[in-house]
Amino acid sequence: MNTRSCILIVVLLFVFLPAGAQCAMCRAVLESGEGQEAARGINNGIIYLMAIPYILMGGLGYVLYRKFRNKKAI
Repeated sequence: MNTRSCILIVVLLFVFLPAGAQCAMCRAVLESGEGQEAARGINNGIIYLMAIPYILMGGLGYVLYRKFRNKKAI
């Protein structure tokens, strides 16, 4: 991987865009309520739960990369 692609990946990992990640049922229930704090809390929880598998798979990929890279160097 060249330097430009590494920099692009790092920049994209740290760019946060607002996302409405609710299912249709959650959206219908939360839109009927007066306060939008519950809706924001539900959105943040969904995004948090969505990010965990990606973080775990990235960590596993890094460990495997380091393991196989060290074997080739020997």
